[in-house]
Amino acid sequence: MAIKHFLQFSDFTLAEYEYVIERARVIKRKFKNYEPYHPLMDRTLVMVFEKNSTRTRLSFEAGMHQLGGAAIYLNTRDSQLGRGEPVEDAAQVISRMCDIIMIRTFGQDIIERFAQHSRVPVINGLTNEHHPCQVLADVFTFIEHRGSIAGKTVAWIGDANNMLYSWLQAAQLFGFHVNVSTPKGYDIDPALVAADNKNFTLFPEPAEACAGAHLVTTDVWTSMGFEEENAARLKAFDGWIVDAAKMRRAEPDALFMHCLPAHRGEEVAAEVIDGPQSVVWDEAENRLHVQKALLEYLVRGKLDE
Repeated sequence: MAIKHFLQFSDFTLAEYEYVIERARVIKRKFKNYEPYHPLMDRTLVMVFEKNSTRTRLSFEAGMHQLGGAAIYLNTRDSQLGRGEPVEDAAQVISRMCDIIMIRTFGQDIIERFAQHSRVPVINGLTNEHHPCQVLADVFTFIEHRGSIAGKTVAWIGDANNMLYSWLQAAQLFGFHVNVSTPKGYDIDPALVAADNKNFTLFPEPAEACAGAHLVTTDVWTSMGFEEENAARLKAFDGWIVDAAKMRRAEPDALFMHCLPAHRGEEVAAEVIDGPQSVVWDEAENRLHVQKALLEYLVRGKLDE
């Protein structure tokens, strides 16, 4: 049987996402009720980090322990991966000693090459091009608060980054629309969007993108690996802050999301991220629950426990 990986959002079908989201509901309920649930007893997750992390490491490590398994942290700075060992060789070795692998790295090509040589499922914990686990948590959070996301409008305010590309894939699968507003020079790379994806519209003005949206979301203006561009980005992104005025253009019950960490006064105003429409803390917590469902599904397949 072919190994199932989760390297970008389009790797799963809608039916698979519906199953994982329902399992996340069940697993979250068990967690909140202090019900022990250990479907991954005696299983091991290896987490490989080339990029720094708070939420990704914590949610995967805690999640694997809560499912009854063990999580091992590897950083390329203190392993052979950081000393020139070929990705293909590392995949062969690591995958013989565990049951599932999560990687947080730079280029998508690295994780694709790793997965091709892995004997166990590989999860994308973040690459420059995609961040599928975060968008899965975001979709789950929207459904928790507002019901089905099908037919809804999501406003993306910021540069075309890994979050946006995962949102665009999710829009195709779940049947919602993304209003995209990126500053000039930080536009969508057509090579990272499916040619048949009609589920988004580009807006030169961020306030226009927010009009009628059911969810407004953004990200830091300077992602990891682009720190040297910070000064130029601060200038280019002037006007792209998600503030109260832009939220008023959205639907009255619109939610605000941010994958964190956030810079109040830059990409989002404090009154928005700390306001009543913000669900960023639920969103952050839900990384734990959806990833537990994802781990369970990739290791054990479909369950009805």
